[in-house]
Amino acid sequence: MVLKESESELDRGDVAPDFDLRGTDGEQYSLASFDDYEALLVVFTCNHCPYAKAKFDLLNEVAAEYDDAAVVGINPNANEEYPEDNYDRMVELVEDGTIDYDAYLYDETQSVAAEYGAVCTPDPFLFEQSDGEWTLAYHGRLDDALSPDEEASEYYIRDAIDAVLAGEPVEHPDRPSQGCSIKWTDE
Repeated sequence: MVLKESESELDRGDVAPDFDLRGTDGEQYSLASFDDYEALLVVFTCNHCPYAKAKFDLLNEVAAEYDDAAVVGINPNANEEYPEDNYDRMVELVEDGTIDYDAYLYDETQSVAAEYGAVCTPDPFLFEQSDGEWTLAYHGRLDDALSPDEEASEYYIRDAIDAVLAGEPVEHPDRPSQGCSIKWTDE
């Protein structure tokens, strides 16, 4: 496990790069798949990383709490050296209820993670609808618990989603997320 902090080149107000990814339900998803929502939380995550696993429950809760915000996990760890991150395991985790996001997508070519500048799992990006496009409103930690065994006392992502849904700017600064490095196939 290599600990990394997020360092995306996307800035607030930048348009989200589009994607065309297979979900655990077998359907293809793009940004347009979520146009009925006012907020879109895209989290680069995986099945094996202890930092990512520690946020499964929080992301499930956020997905259940907000009708106007979609929670989308994208797994970029399409690396044969990490078989626990493969598509079949993703499907199992959704089917057994471990992961209950609005969608869990597989970035098999890792091109989407590269376009977003994601570097770790979890690496969260919150977007808002702006003139028919998804624009970045917040890129940073989900909460103040930096290690998998810590309990959170502040939930930055809930505050950020609340701000987006209220049509207000997100007040939290973009603090780097922390987690395992993405397992790039070319490294």
